[in-house]
Amino acid sequence: MKKHVITCLLALLYTCVRAQTPDKSFKTDDLVLQKLTDHTYQHLTYLQTESFGRVPCNGLIVFDGGEAVIFDTPVDDATSEKVIRWVEDSLKCKVKAVIATHFHEDCVGGLKAFHKHGIPSYATNKTIAFDKERKFNVPQKGFDDKLDLKVGKRSVIAAFYGEGHTRDNIIGYFPSEKVMFGGCLIKEVDATKGNLADANLQAWPATVRALKQKYPDTKVVIPGHGNIGGTELLDYTIKLFDGSK
Repeated sequence: MKKHVITCLLALLYTCVRAQTPDKSFKTDDLVLQKLTDHTYQHLTYLQTESFGRVPCNGLIVFDGGEAVIFDTPVDDATSEKVIRWVEDSLKCKVKAVIATHFHEDCVGGLKAFHKHGIPSYATNKTIAFDKERKFNVPQKGFDDKLDLKVGKRSVIAAFYGEGHTRDNIIGYFPSEKVMFGGCLIKEVDATKGNLADANLQAWPATVRALKQKYPDTKVVIPGHGNIGGTELLDYTIKLFDGSK
């Protein structure tokens, strides 16, 4: 009987906690904002490319205590503006930083909108150098291999673990909810190899293996493009590039 009462109380507590963080998902033709966990949302926008057509591009929003950090910008300034406004109006949070996970357009395409709002942008020093070289939008603040930030009282990590999709690709990790933003380093299950113009195929599997070892408790994995899942995305990416030349 006592065990049953405790179980009921725990279920009630869980329900109350969930009620405090309602689903505020949002969808239009050019933007999707989808709740993943109590303190994370996916942002999804679409990049028109010559080689691959209209490509869906993922990013991550993490938030707590009236603050938010965003990994990768939406693909342009217009959709970035919508995301910033939505975070402010729906989540009641101030965006304190945006972090680009590599130098390609699907990570920095909407950077000017963030700068317009006075939101600082971060990327590795390699990413900043590559963006300058390619004349893409350039993040403001550089770091070498790891960046530790706080959103509310929660830690947010951005870190480089090796080359793969590009020489500068990093991942984001939100330890409190075990959510990893793999960016274009990580593939959705059954994906093809995709854009390899700046890739290091030999290093790619070892980089993802290093991620698995560093974050063995990961529950949610967001790839740069395609469907979200768990650590099976890491396993699939390793398999896809093992033995690649």
